[in-house]
Amino acid sequence: MSDVYVPPQISGELGQATPRAAADRNFFVRERSVPARKEIDGVSIEKLVSKFGSPLFVYSERDLRTKARRMRRAFESRYPKTSFAWSVKTNYLNAIIQVFRKEGWIAEVVSDFEYEKVRKLDIPGKDIVFNGPYKPNDALKRAMREGALIHVDNWDELSRLDEIARDIPGPIQIGLRVWLDAGIRPVWSKFGFAVANGEAERAAAAVIKNPKFHLHSLHCHIGTYILAPEAYRTAAQKLVVLRERIDTRYGQLVDCLNLGGGFPSHSLLHGMMGPAETAVPPIEDYADAIASVLNKLPARKRPLLRLESGRCLVDEAGYLLTSVVAVKGVNRASMIGADLSGRGFKERIVLNEDSRVGYVIDAGINLLYTAAWFQFDVRPARATKAPASPSRLYGPLCMAIDVVRESVDLPPLAAGDVLSLHPVGAYNFVQSMQFINYRPAIVLLTEKGTPEIIRARETLRDIDGPERLPAHLSVG
Repeated sequence: MSDVYVPPQISGELGQATPRAAADRNFFVRERSVPARKEIDGVSIEKLVSKFGSPLFVYSERDLRTKARRMRRAFESRYPKTSFAWSVKTNYLNAIIQVFRKEGWIAEVVSDFEYEKVRKLDIPGKDIVFNGPYKPNDALKRAMREGALIHVDNWDELSRLDEIARDIPGPIQIGLRVWLDAGIRPVWSKFGFAVANGEAERAAAAVIKNPKFHLHSLHCHIGTYILAPEAYRTAAQKLVVLRERIDTRYGQLVDCLNLGGGFPSHSLLHGMMGPAETAVPPIEDYADAIASVLNKLPARKRPLLRLESGRCLVDEAGYLLTSVVAVKGVNRASMIGADLSGRGFKERIVLNEDSRVGYVIDAGINLLYTAAWFQFDVRPARATKAPASPSRLYGPLCMAIDVVRESVDLPPLAAGDVLSLHPVGAYNFVQSMQFINYRPAIVLLTEKGTPEIIRARETLRDIDGPERLPAHLSVG
C-alpha cells in the first residue's frame, strides 16, 4: 500500500444538479398519489371548462362572503367600533366589488381609474377612501365635491389640495398616510409622512390649521402578506401615541385610526412549508393584536378602527382552470413499472439530465402575476392512482421565463387533462396582460352554485378598440 496521501476527489457532477435533486430522486418523499380537485362549490371543473373554455378564472361567491363575515366577527367581537373597506386594487371586477358592498364594506381606491369604477357602481363619495401616492387634480376635485375621504400622501399633494379647496365648500374630509417602523422589513417608507422624525405631526398641524379641512384619519399600511400579528400591535401603539400628541398640541382628537391591510391569505411563498393553515396565522390573531391596544384607551377616546383588506378576503375564492396542451420530457426514466430503487431515474440526475417531465398548459405568467412569489396548489381534475413525480408547468407564451411552477409533484398527464390552480383570486386578473393570447373569461359561482359570466373572454375588438391607424398606413 502506498503511503502517499491522495486528497479526496470531488467528482464532476457535484453541484451540477438542481437544488431539489435529492428530493426528486427519492420517490418516498412524495405522496403515493395527488388528490384530485374535481369540483368547486359542487360544480364540476371539467364541465366548467367544457362550457366556458380554457383557461378560465372561477370565483366562489360563497367563499367571498364566508371570509368577509369571519373577518367582521373577528374584529367587531373584540372592538365593535370597526369599519371595513374593500381594497379595490386587489380585484376590481364589478361583481367582486358588489359582493363586498352587500356585506357592508366601503371602497378603498388608489387611482382616478378605481375611483371612477366604484362611482359607476353608485358607491357614494362618503363611502370611498381615496388613497395612493398620486391623484390627478381633476380626480381630487371630484372626490372633494362628492365627500370622499382623501388620504394625503405627501407635501406636494397637500399643497395641491390646499389650492383646489379654495373653490370647494368645506369641510373636506382628510386623512394622513404615515409610515412607521413596526418591525417588518422592508419598511414601506415610499408612502406617506414619517412618524419618527415628526414629519407626520407637522403634516397634521398643517391640515388642522386649514379651515376647509377636517383631519379625520391617521393611516398606515405596514406591508403585504404580513405573517406577524404582533407587528399590527406595534403599529397601533405608534398611531395611538401620534394621535395623543396631536390632541395635546393642537386640540383635535383624530376620529379614525386606519391600520390598512396586508393580512395574508392561505397561500404559500416559494420555499415555505405547508400546509398554509398552519403557516399563516388566523385573522383572529390580528384582531387580538390591534384590539388589545385600542381597548386600553378610555371609552371616550376610543377611535373608529378602519381596515383596508384585500388579499385575505379574495385570494382563496379564486381558481384558474387550465388545460394541458403538450407534454415535454417523455423520454425521462418513468417510475411506472420501475423497481423501487428507481435506478435509471437516479442515474439521469447524476448525469445532470433534467428529471422533471414538463407540461405546457394554456395559462401562463401573463395571467398569473403572483407566480413569481407564490407556489400555487396544482390539482388534476380527475383522480389517478399513478404515483406522483416531479414536474414543471410551462405556460403557452413564446418566452423561456413563462414557468408557472418550477417544480410540482403531479401524476402522469396527457394533452387535454384539466388542472386547477389555487389560490389565485388576488392581484392576478387585475395585473394580467393581454400579451400574445387573449385574456380568458371569468365566472362567478353564486351561492346557489350557478355559474355566471362576470367578464367575457377578450376578442380582437377589445384589443383593437383603442388603436388608431394613420391615414398613410391605412389598409386597402
